[in-house]
Amino acid sequence: MDRFGDLDVFAHVVTAKSMSAAGRQLKLSPAVISKRIRRLEERLGVRLLQRTTRQLSLTEAGQGFYERVVSVLASIEDAEAWVASGTGQARGTLRVSAPTSFGRLHIAPHLKPFLDANPMVTVDLILSDSFVDIIAEGFDLAVRIADLQDSSLVAKRLAPNHRVLCAAPDYVAARGMPDSIEELSQHTLIAHNADQWRLDGPSGPVSVRVNGPLRTNSSEVVREALLAGVGIALRSTWDVGPELKSGQLMRVLPDYSVGKRVAVYAVYPSRRHMEQKVRVFVDYLAELYGATPYWDAGLDL
Repeated sequence: MDRFGDLDVFAHVVTAKSMSAAGRQLKLSPAVISKRIRRLEERLGVRLLQRTTRQLSLTEAGQGFYERVVSVLASIEDAEAWVASGTGQARGTLRVSAPTSFGRLHIAPHLKPFLDANPMVTVDLILSDSFVDIIAEGFDLAVRIADLQDSSLVAKRLAPNHRVLCAAPDYVAARGMPDSIEELSQHTLIAHNADQWRLDGPSGPVSVRVNGPLRTNSSEVVREALLAGVGIALRSTWDVGPELKSGQLMRVLPDYSVGKRVAVYAVYPSRRHMEQKVRVFVDYLAELYGATPYWDAGLDL
């Protein structure tokens, strides 16, 4: 009986949240996937997945089992990677999805050293601020800025993501600097895909309703409006670090920021059989950014 194969199928199903999607990835029919999951459950004597016509979810036993299966498969992956690192060379087209601004600022400028070191790799970099289903859309990996600590996705943390409140000096000169969260709600706040800001402050988490005159789905529009003095915005330091250092922007209520659980991650479909082209790119970004990324250097965070 292919025990490790059944574990791999189970992990794919959980990650894809669909037996049919897992089947497409593994090139197996949904019937075979279902049979393999049923065989695994029968051997273990527990139900791992709750299945309906509309959704698939883990049972309590399934959740605990999945966490341990991921660890086992990761160990196998590491063993295979150790062998492959001495014999394999990265090659092929690497399809990468990334947020528009982050990709333009912190991936594109650093591609040349990667491409020079991996001449047999072609990078297909797709930038979008929309959520991308990396399995359905055929991506090898995605760079995401989110809280993925409780996610079933396979992810590697690349860097912290500090988000701070800031404004242009012209705005502060005209409207004043808010001294409290209560005063903040009386200012012009620039909304980006959210009606509320959830912040961590000295007394714990707080929520601020964002109801200013400008609302946009573009982070770059927010950035330009912020620099033009339209209002106060919540921005990542990777986006506005140089402007904070130069004085083009000022911190507002520096005791308030977004929680540390949000970070920059590389997300990919499976730990097992990760192609060398994916592995070397993820490792390259992780080393490039690090625990204290270059964009945070010189900032008081």
